[in-house]
Amino acid sequence: MRRVTGLGGVSFKARDKARLLEWYRDRLGIDVQSWGGTTFEWREKQDPARAGSTVWSVFDAKSTYFHPSQAPFMINYRVDNLDEVLAALKAEGVEVDPRIEESEFGRFGWVMDPEGHRIELWQPPKDR
Repeated sequence: MRRVTGLGGVSFKARDKARLLEWYRDRLGIDVQSWGGTTFEWREKQDPARAGSTVWSVFDAKSTYFHPSQAPFMINYRVDNLDEVLAALKAEGVEVDPRIEESEFGRFGWVMDPEGHRIELWQPPKDR
């Protein structure tokens, strides 16, 4: 079974989210959207007809979205089959969050690495 297939996104916390988003927009030209980040679009190397994306987002420093991790960042990795990956990791003793989120953006699950970093696993929707 293939586990991680790519980088789905990077998220980090900011003490002054609005100011930091403005800096990234004005200094680096990142097309910051109202939701607090942007989506970089690309094509699959093995199948150029298939589109992919990597999300970059900034959270407020007080956000609890990364909990129980104390780290100010979270990496999102793409997977083909979220249920299989989570089951395999759980069987190997990895701390797996029992919650799975499903939306038009795909399916999301979370695990903790040995140093306490929360990792987001993302199974994109079939049409992406």
